[in-house]
Amino acid sequence: MTSEQHVREAYVWIWLPGETHPVVAGRLETEGDTLFFNYGRSYLQRENRIPLNPNELPLRTGIIPPLNGLKIAGCIRDSAPDAWGRRVIINRRMGRKGANVDTGMLDELTYLMESGSDRIGALDFQHSATDYIPRAAENVSLPELLESADRVEKGVPLTAELDQALFHGTSIGGARPKALIEFDGKKYIAKFSASADIWNVVKGEFLAMRLAYFAGLNVAPVQLVKAGGRDVIMIERFDREYQSNGWTRKVMLSALTLFELDDMLARYASYETLAEIIRQRFASPNQTLLELYKRLCFNILCGNTDDHARNHAAFWDGNTFSLTPAYDICPQGRAGNEASQAMLISGNNNLSRMTSCLNAAHHFALSRTDAHEQFMMMKTSIESHWRNVCDEAELNQVDRASLWGRQFINPFSLE
Repeated sequence: MTSEQHVREAYVWIWLPGETHPVVAGRLETEGDTLFFNYGRSYLQRENRIPLNPNELPLRTGIIPPLNGLKIAGCIRDSAPDAWGRRVIINRRMGRKGANVDTGMLDELTYLMESGSDRIGALDFQHSATDYIPRAAENVSLPELLESADRVEKGVPLTAELDQALFHGTSIGGARPKALIEFDGKKYIAKFSASADIWNVVKGEFLAMRLAYFAGLNVAPVQLVKAGGRDVIMIERFDREYQSNGWTRKVMLSALTLFELDDMLARYASYETLAEIIRQRFASPNQTLLELYKRLCFNILCGNTDDHARNHAAFWDGNTFSLTPAYDICPQGRAGNEASQAMLISGNNNLSRMTSCLNAAHHFALSRTDAHEQFMMMKTSIESHWRNVCDEAELNQVDRASLWGRQFINPFSLE
């Protein structure tokens, strides 16, 4: 396939809840730059069928266009590779590298078909409606990750993905380099430090994720290791579960998809709207609203201003939605004190401070007093566990002093 040729159609396969093998759900085909979906007749006749997303792809016959003038259904777009993955694909196909590579040179269906089959969520994409042939799992072993430096010295080749992430990530640019790791019955996403980092971003994310755990948030488990002389954070995947006969996969939908928006309209995404969706469509809405509010408070207190709508997600089991564990909680660089969240909080306000949380309390079914108490509980927990988590990360005193009072518990956050 040349760089000018594009994939025109593909079949969508899904791991249904509790199943370890996929079935074909339907077909995607392009018309211009829009992707249309059509459920397969055999899928619609299955007793355990579920809609890929009940609002945008309900179970019915016939071609289903994307909602609201979008070019692709959000639940399909959620399965596509991120900026890092797209640049890896372009580099693999065309030999082009660098942060300025135009990822628009390939169409969306091509990205879906060129990316690995062990993608986030429970969907995959195939040329065939009858034969499922997974593209390279692209999982590397934990020993290979940890022994990567020795392997390089001995001239033993790494897997292509690990080599790309460890040693060529900065030449690709874009989102942080990563690899898929499988070890001891669990799957992980490993994120690597980059030579261009002006501070230890990997340890910063580890600190935030561990502190979130100690603050009582439902957060993905993480661990910190070194490979090739570089820090690596390993995030346990919560969309996979190992059974005696194989791996099950969980359907995941990003908040951006629940909002029925695309990346061009992400600026309209808000915690207020997500809270309304939770009230109407989620299991255990009050408990979920409290969890979301605490995540908002924690993001503000740890300096994670990258809380955009793709960094929130829900499981879909065919009957109801539930909030996934928190992920991608990472302090962001900060020049001054004032900051704003990527998602709006309430109305047009997204300022990263306590007042924003308190003014939005009613959206989360909280009184202002209870909202203030939750905010202060997050703050106290961060303060109480800061030293121990920094020790766990082997963070030096310079980095501790740099992060504390700037990203973590910045004075602006307490206004």
